[in-house]
Amino acid sequence: MAENRISASLAPADKEAVMQAIATIREKLPFLVDLTPEDRRTMLKMGDKSRAFVSIALQVATQNPNFLPRYFDLEEMRRDLEIYEDLYPVLLSLTQLQELVDDTCITAASEAYAAALAVYSYAKASGDVAGLDAVIDEMGRRFNRRSKKKQPEVPVS
Repeated sequence: MAENRISASLAPADKEAVMQAIATIREKLPFLVDLTPEDRRTMLKMGDKSRAFVSIALQVATQNPNFLPRYFDLEEMRRDLEIYEDLYPVLLSLTQLQELVDDTCITAASEAYAAALAVYSYAKASGDVAGLDAVIDEMGRRFNRRSKKKQPEVPVS
């Protein structure tokens, strides 16, 4: 069997505490927005260069508000940049945590699946364990493939 990279368990109380911590994060960030894929695709994106541009634009607008149209909401621009700056370290921390959780789930699933394949292989090879034929057949259905070739249609007369 392959290298075992994870051997852990999560106590129900710890799982509940983690879920409660996530609920607390959501509660503390009630303004979070849920975008559609179309929204994501069409919105302007702000990277590091754009971040500097936005900061300079805010300074220029703050120091020279006279050239802005009356409907331009400078305070809203300031709030948008502030919430972005406040959330950015949170985003980095959550992204790192998500990657760790994702990698751990992938590793655990891979190891469990590899072990299941070994069990299936051993069970098929042994052949002398009474009463396993139906279970082995059921497990084997996982590997049944449907033909990708389209069967020629027989004309109906």
